[in-house]
Amino acid sequence: MSTDVLEKPAIGQKTATVRKIAPRYRVLLHNDDFNSMEHVVQTLITTIGGLTQPQAVSIMMEAHSNGIALVITCALEPAEFYCETLKNHGLTSTIEPDE
Repeated sequence: MSTDVLEKPAIGQKTATVRKIAPRYRVLLHNDDFNSMEHVVQTLITTIGGLTQPQAVSIMMEAHSNGIALVITCALEPAEFYCETLKNHGLTSTIEPDE
């Protein structure tokens, strides 16, 4: 989990460190009619560290069936990296804030 550190004056003029949880973002995979299922699964496995083949197949099938699938929820910078990497492999991907 990512955090930002904020310095905040406390009672008695001392400073205390307050940790604020960084916002999280959803990386979404959109269905397309161009890429093979095998290509999508292999791209997911190589792009998202720790993703197993059954998980990648499940994400691919959800996108295929429903038009969109959640790939991962993470901090903004990794979400942008994952989204761009998926796009660079010919997949359609977007990010949105996790609410």
